[in-house]
Amino acid sequence: MSSIAGPSAPPVRRPPFARGPVLGAAAAQAALLTALSAGYGYHRDELYFRMLPPAWGYVDQPPLAPFLVRTFTLLADETWAIRLPATLCAALSVIVVAAITREAGGGRAAQSLAAWGYGFAVMPLSFGHVAVTPAFDLPLWPAIVLCAMRALLRREPRWWLAVGALLGLATWLKLLVALLAVSLLAGLLLIGPRRPLRSPWLWAGALLAAAIAAPNAVYQWANGWPQLAVGAGLAEGNAGHVRLLMWPFLLVLLGPPLVIVWWAGLRELLRRPAWRPIRGIAVALPILLGLVFAMGSQLYYPLGLLAAVYAIGCVPVAERRGTLPGVALDGPVRAWVAGWVGVNALAAALVGLPVLPEAWQRVVPVAAINPVARESIGWPAYVGQIAAVHDTLPPEDRARAVVLTANYGEAGAVDRYGPALGLPRAYSGHNGLGELGPPPAERTVAVVVGDVRRDVFARCEPAGTLAHPVPGGEENGAPLAVCRDPRGGWAAAWPPLRHLG
Repeated sequence: MSSIAGPSAPPVRRPPFARGPVLGAAAAQAALLTALSAGYGYHRDELYFRMLPPAWGYVDQPPLAPFLVRTFTLLADETWAIRLPATLCAALSVIVVAAITREAGGGRAAQSLAAWGYGFAVMPLSFGHVAVTPAFDLPLWPAIVLCAMRALLRREPRWWLAVGALLGLATWLKLLVALLAVSLLAGLLLIGPRRPLRSPWLWAGALLAAAIAAPNAVYQWANGWPQLAVGAGLAEGNAGHVRLLMWPFLLVLLGPPLVIVWWAGLRELLRRPAWRPIRGIAVALPILLGLVFAMGSQLYYPLGLLAAVYAIGCVPVAERRGTLPGVALDGPVRAWVAGWVGVNALAAALVGLPVLPEAWQRVVPVAAINPVARESIGWPAYVGQIAAVHDTLPPEDRARAVVLTANYGEAGAVDRYGPALGLPRAYSGHNGLGELGPPPAERTVAVVVGDVRRDVFARCEPAGTLAHPVPGGEENGAPLAVCRDPRGGWAAAWPPLRHLG
């Protein structure tokens, strides 16, 4: 075993990498995700990404996630194909999380707990199932923490270059990785060690991150920082329930049975002399939670850092030294912990994956709990209802009709399933689709889906509502209408139809 140490701290000994259990967990997770990759249907973001043309950036996000989805549609325009990179990222994240445990001194038992517990937890399974931005983020945030740990524990400051490279790469998925960087930096500032802040390697890493992120920053600057408007739009709709639910949702991110593990990680980070160089991670987590609370946009943002704290907590739990108030882990805990990991994995699979038939959702409302499932069910049925309205139009109206939707999910569903039903092209003013422009001037009839502004048309006629196949869908009850003659033509009508959020 090699010996590593931080300043004024006893050494942390790194055991061998537990290749068998860690790679076994990653492979088992990948096999499960692959087997269920065709379940339910496209997520709304997947439908959106496949519509976006290649670009250096979009008003609501960087270009990497849409690029990956569009690239894998070349293999097959099916969910099993576009989800292959998400499955790979999820499996890679299992290995990274176990590597964090090893870096903190965890042996085979601790690494096994890290890999199997995290790999089959709720949010890693749920995000690994779909090709959405958080799926591609799964390995990056923990990898940033891992490289920072290596810089601090090994006293090898060149690892800050790896931190910078990963931070820069992560901006091609989501600029919110800046929250992680701010949180880790604040942890160093508040409780140290502060010596690395004077290292030229750390600042070289920061410059490298800025250089890799520069194209995204330039795009945002050139377009008036639209992602700030998107964030404000999300906060306007989500802030109330996010700020209320984010605290109990911490129990859900990895699953209630694993709370004792990441809590042990927080406690021991502040107590173990050997972990003094990385104790700032324990402060970074509440700082990140405070930032997410202030933003009020999405509940899952703390997942990457929480996964790292969980990985660290596997060390004291495996050593039978982690405790919760009134709960001592000094008995025969291995079977107990393994049992809870198994229970958590079963519950995570039922909630986070399309294990249950779609028809059962009326009886077992998993979709009401899991937004990923909820936003993956019902799109073909919706498009069929839209097509039914389109079919009622006179032939002369159908010849000059388009579909106009309130959001990108509806537009993406029409784009994917509409051609087989004879539907015309879908348009939407939502986020990146608004950048693609309005319908052609001669297309003056619109089958309107959702809460689209009707005052931009000379006349509109109600045409029913969408019905979701399971309770709780966002589109359930969305109004349908047939609208004609955009006032002043599409050039005048399009700007009021555009919106971010």
